Amino acid sequence: MSEHHPVFEHALPGFGTVRLRPLDPARDTDAVHAWVSEERAVFWGMTGLTHAQVAEIYAHMATLDTHHAYLAEKDGEPVALLQTYEPEADRVSECYGVRPGDIGIHVLLAPAGPEGPRPGWSQALLTAFTAYALRGLDRHRIVVDPDVRNEKAIARFERQGFALGPAVVLPEIDLPDVHLPEKHAQLAFLTRQVAFPDDDA
Repeated sequence: MSEHHPVFEHALPGFGTVRLRPLDPARDTDAVHAWVSEERAVFWGMTGLTHAQVAEIYAHMATLDTHHAYLAEKDGEPVALLQTYEPEADRVSECYGVRPGDIGIHVLLAPAGPEGPRPGWSQALLTAFTAYALRGLDRHRIVVDPDVRNEKAIARFERQGFALGPAVVLPEIDLPDVHLPEKHAQLAFLTRQVAFPDDDA
């Protein structure tokens, strides 16, 4: 399968089809670098990085079995970045009890275009991403860790059915290849039973 082919498609009535494909560092870094460089994405940890550094991060991620990056497209337009990760291979595992079947996700939505905010987009994209994580990857529970101060993101997850967990401090990581400052995060969880109750029927 070509890396430019979608790994998942989700049709949402009244919105359109969201397609997820593996992020291509060579082809997609222009869009992603612009998104992660914005002040609103400071929690993503890449503000201030050069185009080449962002490309390098995603090229490295493409070699990992535990962390994956996807570009979400709607009608061929890049609309969001989705990263999935195995919680036990991430610092979040130091802050909560990881269960078998857990999957972590990070979501960065593209900024609104010249036409301004697009009502319903966030919810539609999150619906597609939860369908991919829980059904596409056959997992039992999603964990997210938005910035504890990002009330908008936290409210968005709650509307999606996520249950708030503890507010935690993700420990600093300082390795030769990666430095992640400590992060004050609000953990939230979404089980497959809550997201897709019919799956058990």
